[in-house]
Amino acid sequence: MNRRRRGNPAENHVSAFTREVPVRVLIVSWASFLHGEAAAGDVASMYRVASALETAGIPHDSAWSPMLRPEAMSLADAPAQNYTDVVFVCGRLHGWQVEQLHDRYASCHRVAVGSSVTDPHSPAYTRFHAVLARDFPGAPAIRDLSAGVAYARTPVAALVLAPGRWEHGAHLRQERVHQHLLDWFAGVDCATIVADSRLDTGDSRRCATPDQFAALLDRSDVVVTTRLHGLAFGLACGVPVLAVDTTAGGGKLSAQATAWEWPALLSAEDVHVGPEHAHPRLQRWWEWCRTAEARVLAEARAAEAPAAGRKTMSRLLDDLHSRASQPEGT
Repeated sequence: MNRRRRGNPAENHVSAFTREVPVRVLIVSWASFLHGEAAAGDVASMYRVASALETAGIPHDSAWSPMLRPEAMSLADAPAQNYTDVVFVCGRLHGWQVEQLHDRYASCHRVAVGSSVTDPHSPAYTRFHAVLARDFPGAPAIRDLSAGVAYARTPVAALVLAPGRWEHGAHLRQERVHQHLLDWFAGVDCATIVADSRLDTGDSRRCATPDQFAALLDRSDVVVTTRLHGLAFGLACGVPVLAVDTTAGGGKLSAQATAWEWPALLSAEDVHVGPEHAHPRLQRWWEWCRTAEARVLAEARAAEAPAAGRKTMSRLLDDLHSRASQPEGT
């Protein structure tokens, strides 16, 4: 077998397909294994290889883990007799999953590309016919294949969820509302920042100051929240907010949305009824929050933010001044 295993991986190349037998390639990675790990780099590198094969006019399929993409083609749907070649992309060439891949596709020409070789003696590595490694012991590393992928502009959403509050008692429907909200949100095409308004100076995974929390929301395209300060901070930053109240009959989040004259609010009753009714309502407001109209309105509310509470502060100062002017003991 001709194994390209040593030397500079950057100098290796896949020769042109000149066989008389029609070529059909199966693209796999750790994101193809049922018990594997689907990392962003694995998936992006699969896209990169698929794009290169498409440009070269080489027929190909990609196999996906049923845990990652239940509706897509899996390894179980890709028998070895349907393919001449298997290209393993990214990840480490180690472990029983990769060894089983060799067994399953023993009749195919097997190539690994953009992968890491940590054990040159592992059968997971040695059984490939060719390896175009990104890093190999003693050889210079090359840049990961995911670096060449053109990424789509994906919205960033800050998710700010409220904890349970005892004071709402039987009126709180938080668990069921959060369940329907999160089930819907899992299907939204966005990058999610889980932002907690509770501050912690000893936990680097949380914000330590209000400025840090505001910075997170300010860098988002949309804030999705069941918490009052998710709404207030989001609008103060000029970011559209999809607010969901978890209190039956309306709680402080609904009151705050009214105070801000902000329309993207769903009640606990709107969401508690179930996904068949809740998901379309959530989707409508999400799509509205992504419009220019929503951004303009949020920015207008942000412009008004400095004046928020000014009347309350004036009343507080009047009270304090009046008390200071009273004779001692009154």
